[in-house]
Amino acid sequence: MAFRAFYALPTESFQTSTGQYTNAVHGFTNMLLKFIREEQPTHIALAFDLDTPTFRHQSYDEYKGGRDKTPAEFDGQIELIKEVAAALNIPAVTVEGYEADDIVASYVTRAEAAGWQTLIVSGDRDALQLVTENTHLDYPTTGVTKSVRLDPAGVQAKYLVPPEKYPDLAALVGESADNLPGVPKVGPKTAAKWIAEYGSTRGIIENAEAIKGKAGENLRAALADVERNLELNRLVTDLDLPVDLEQCVLAPPDREAVEPLFDALQFNQIRERLFETFAARFPEADLSAEPTQALPQIQTAHDAASLTSFLETHQDRPLALSLCLDRSGESLSTKAKRDEAARLAEVLAVVLTPALSSADSAEAVTALTVPLTQADAQLEAALADWLADPTTPKLIHDYKDAGKRLAWRGLSLRGAVEDTLLSGYLVQPDRRNFGFPELVTQYLGVSAEPADYIGGEEFRRTAESEGGQLSLFDEDAAPGVTREDLARAAVHGMLLHSLSATLHAELTERKAEKLLYELELPLAEILLQMELTGIAVSRQRLESLDAEFQESISGSAEAAYAVVGHEVNLGSPKQLQAVLFEELGLPTTGVKKNKTGYSTDVETLQDLLAKTQNEFLVHLMNHRDASKLRQTVTGLIEAIGDDARIHTTYAQTVAATGRLSSLHPNLQNIPVRTESGRKIRDAFVVGEGYETLLTADYSQIEMRIMAHLSGDQALIQAFKEGEDLHNFVGARVFGVGTEEVSPEQRSKVKAMSYGLVYGLSSFGLSKQLGIGVDEARELMNEYFERFGAVRDYLRDIVSQAKKDGYTETIYGRRRYLPDLTSDNRQLRQMAERAALNAPIQGSAADIIKRAMISVDAALAEAQLSSRMLLQVHDELVLEVVPGEREQVEQLLIERMGAAAELTVPLDVHVGAGHSWHSAAH
Repeated sequence: MAFRAFYALPTESFQTSTGQYTNAVHGFTNMLLKFIREEQPTHIALAFDLDTPTFRHQSYDEYKGGRDKTPAEFDGQIELIKEVAAALNIPAVTVEGYEADDIVASYVTRAEAAGWQTLIVSGDRDALQLVTENTHLDYPTTGVTKSVRLDPAGVQAKYLVPPEKYPDLAALVGESADNLPGVPKVGPKTAAKWIAEYGSTRGIIENAEAIKGKAGENLRAALADVERNLELNRLVTDLDLPVDLEQCVLAPPDREAVEPLFDALQFNQIRERLFETFAARFPEADLSAEPTQALPQIQTAHDAASLTSFLETHQDRPLALSLCLDRSGESLSTKAKRDEAARLAEVLAVVLTPALSSADSAEAVTALTVPLTQADAQLEAALADWLADPTTPKLIHDYKDAGKRLAWRGLSLRGAVEDTLLSGYLVQPDRRNFGFPELVTQYLGVSAEPADYIGGEEFRRTAESEGGQLSLFDEDAAPGVTREDLARAAVHGMLLHSLSATLHAELTERKAEKLLYELELPLAEILLQMELTGIAVSRQRLESLDAEFQESISGSAEAAYAVVGHEVNLGSPKQLQAVLFEELGLPTTGVKKNKTGYSTDVETLQDLLAKTQNEFLVHLMNHRDASKLRQTVTGLIEAIGDDARIHTTYAQTVAATGRLSSLHPNLQNIPVRTESGRKIRDAFVVGEGYETLLTADYSQIEMRIMAHLSGDQALIQAFKEGEDLHNFVGARVFGVGTEEVSPEQRSKVKAMSYGLVYGLSSFGLSKQLGIGVDEARELMNEYFERFGAVRDYLRDIVSQAKKDGYTETIYGRRRYLPDLTSDNRQLRQMAERAALNAPIQGSAADIIKRAMISVDAALAEAQLSSRMLLQVHDELVLEVVPGEREQVEQLLIERMGAAAELTVPLDVHVGAGHSWHSAAH
């Protein structure tokens, strides 16, 4: 089933940032959850083969011979599936010398004896012999998503024999998957006819002389094969199993094991499905602790005086800020795109919740609701003053999101002293879900649902009933806000205090307070303003590019059709397989196979194109490139706001290394080194009232950090003397003069230098450069011989991380990697690759963030009107008003250059132009 999952999902779509493929793990886990959800089993076990020979191999040397070599991308995924099973408290059973089918047969036999009803899930036809009235087989027909449920009647109808006779049928027909040849020219119908007539294979053998014609002749010649097949096909039903049947009882998963494992696998949505599945199956075990606090009493600020009084009462400590949103999305500001309704829903009320006065207080606190739908001018002005005051401390979960939502109502938000989203991220950067309910469950062990605090379903019925009253609420506290949403906001605020205190203790232990207060929180304020500002675009240029790429798509398709003489769906892997490997006869040596045949993924096609220069492939790749570019342009056009600007969203918690991510739309994936990419960037223009765009970026920042951290004197010297780094390295690796380094040699050392930052192996380098593994290994050896300090640094960083349990950037950003000491080779190697790149990438991320804070402060200090618009990797884009260009350029060079004190200079390049492309340098 794992192998089926591997072929059902594309490898290129399921790969972690450390290079581990996870498609088999993902598909298998999804399938497992589906069966738990739909079948509601009381007991469950997984059976696996071992790599070692079984008694069948010892009996027949050619058993399962001739199978294709297991794809490299599948390597290690079985072990990862076993890790998932362990986290789910599901036994993964193996028995030396036997196959998974024998384990299944032994469990089924015991279950039958106990009178249990059993479901086998297997893609191996040998399991058919186990089917009874109490034991059914779920046999997959398509990947792991579609299957057929077989009972005895179903087996009889499909295979023409009852289940217990299936080994006899297989013995006669043979089993190609196991490399067991049957009787030549004898198919299932003939075999089934013989079994019906003579009762069994043994009966057929005893009456072999009575069977006439060519079939009988072939049978008599193959009797030895038939007897051997029967022996090997019949499953063992009495194994001494390492896990008893009763020990296979389904239990809730181990959340503490699931969280870090799914973080390492970078599973997010499937994590949510997992906990939803088990929460439904074990509702009593959904929470690890009972709520210890009562729901806050909720009052309403009907006027400015009541709000002012509340704020004065609690001025000595931070207030938790929660928002009640318009869930319908119908009352959105016209500035918000309709498809952003869920993300930018309008704020209907603000709920302020103080902390308990003392840790042992049993009294509920009082939260204050400030309605915005019918607030008078004075009340809204009083709220606006408090929200915008940087000296009034506020606790928030996701400051930037709250600030954006409030900004749509014309309210500014300042003064956040805690953002539990950012704190959770700094504590666990590899985590993939920083939602408030998930953090509360993990760190506090309680629910964030109001129903769990005041009467469960009774609360829901009362809150939702027409005219229902709860003493917790004032009459019409916040028009348009449901009582349950109001209660949820109050629970949110109450728990925000506890979560903040818990995370703060974790931050202190990890020495990460400075990162929160001096880097991430100040940066969040800057990013909020950048997102609200956006960048101007020329719709006309984008629409022109859209038409140009569409024309290229059509032209490439027509050219491809002309090569083969007929139309073909260029997006259909099945049709492409037929064209490439049957009609055109392209070589299949080394080409990956999937469930439908030879792969047609991008990597495979690029390899084929490099080998053959086939004309059809040229047009196919052009078609794919143009389609991808058009998709990018279409997304940009759809993202243009009513202000003719695009407003991307910056995520601070996506990359474990600390790098920012651009979303909705992603402006980081616009190619910069291609002509088409430059055309797209040329559509981003300076806005009305501004003179020019300025771009500023660091030159080779990761290599400079590598030189600094490794202390390699040769690299340090090269940077200090302003050498072309890649020519400098190439000269030493290839033993030639700096001026004699060829473009090809320069390209090779550049790929290797950057690859080392990402933990690139010799195999990875060979694929990237299109050279042999031996040549790549020799290239790396030559590099390390010339730059020994780099080799020592890369070796020592992993060794030190294994001792410490984490890596650390120049500024103390830690990434904890417990899998560095894992017994699982795949998890350990993933962690080692992460340990190699985290300090360098993380330091680069910290430096550009420090630069942004410094540049923003400098603009404010100089009272300049120019503003920051974008951050894309190591590049900043600013919009400059007339008369400020020279001052802003100087400011950028000074502040970005001083963002870090390294042993090598930070080289900052600045360019100016009317568009993002023309401002490049």
